[in-house]
Amino acid sequence: MNTRAWIVFLDESGVSLLPQIRRTYAPRGRTPLLRHRLNWKRASMAGALGYHSTDPDRGARLCFHLKPGSYDTAALIEVLEQMKVFYRGERVVLVWDGRSAHWSRAMRAWVAEQDWLTLERLPAYAPELNPVELLWSSLKKRELANLAGDHLSDVADATEHGIHRINANPQLPWSFLARTGLTIRPPHPPNLRKDQ
Repeated sequence: MNTRAWIVFLDESGVSLLPQIRRTYAPRGRTPLLRHRLNWKRASMAGALGYHSTDPDRGARLCFHLKPGSYDTAALIEVLEQMKVFYRGERVVLVWDGRSAHWSRAMRAWVAEQDWLTLERLPAYAPELNPVELLWSSLKKRELANLAGDHLSDVADATEHGIHRINANPQLPWSFLARTGLTIRPPHPPNLRKDQ
């Protein structure tokens, strides 16, 4: 494996018009009610969170993709093509789970033609090792919590607002990476150094 590369974790999640119900505060005796249309329209999101293996000053980088419906191999290849542009064709070691679309014959054939991309697989049943899971949790607990949108675009707008919030705080993406417990090289990203 080339050690001068971006180490990137990728994961997908889904959102729908059904609200993510979370606890909230309200005046005593006024129980908050969520009114929403019983609508199962869904969108899928893919997040790629990476850091440079030898140059922490380049910062953690978050790449995000949102689409109606779900991801299959062809849609994931489109995401990877956008990711190549995002990382300007630099070497990327992509770490993701064992989802069938990630390791399909078509995906492996496409990856074999890419000189910038190397795939690594997370262990089975180990979502705690993928920092993008923490990204999803952050979005669903803040921007998507109790959101009763009328249209899928309402959910998409809230999700993109959350991505902007996370990108605006350089420590947050690093904290997602550090929280996995994985050894990150170099060991102290610039905003998490012990001397601060």
